[in-house]
Amino acid sequence: MAAADPALVVVTTARADELAGCLVGFHAQVSIEPPRYAVWLSRLNRTCRVARLASHVAIHFLTDGDRELAELFGAETGDDIDKFARTSWTPGPGGVPLLDACPHRLVGRRVTLIDEGGDHACFVSSPIRTDSDGPFVPLRMGAVAGMPAGHEVDGGSSPVASAP
Repeated sequence: MAAADPALVVVTTARADELAGCLVGFHAQVSIEPPRYAVWLSRLNRTCRVARLASHVAIHFLTDGDRELAELFGAETGDDIDKFARTSWTPGPGGVPLLDACPHRLVGRRVTLIDEGGDHACFVSSPIRTDSDGPFVPLRMGAVAGMPAGHEVDGGSSPVASAP
């Protein structure tokens, strides 16, 4: 799987006054008509818990210059720190935080949740807003190889990405 080297995104969401966000490697367009985009969030992650009750998610497409944001949202946990106090953001539809440093993003209204008991739950959204300031080179999983994850996986510390 490491050879696939997927592009990374930061997913943010909100419910009432509770904001959450995390680094995600599992995401994809899942329908052309109607348009749908899916993200898979770790069930251990605070973002997953908030997203379960939220109406919207924002998917921020990271560029190869966004490693610092990847570290904030991937190596830290919202259970311990306020990630949004450490970066500029603007409220978007449904109160979802839009990261000012990420102009390439999609905001979606959540249409379904698929949780079949694995370690990740799938949130499918209907895009209601897209933003971009032009072409970019995505930040890929290989660029953050060895970065520690904010949460343990399977009872042990696991890196965000590892070499094959």
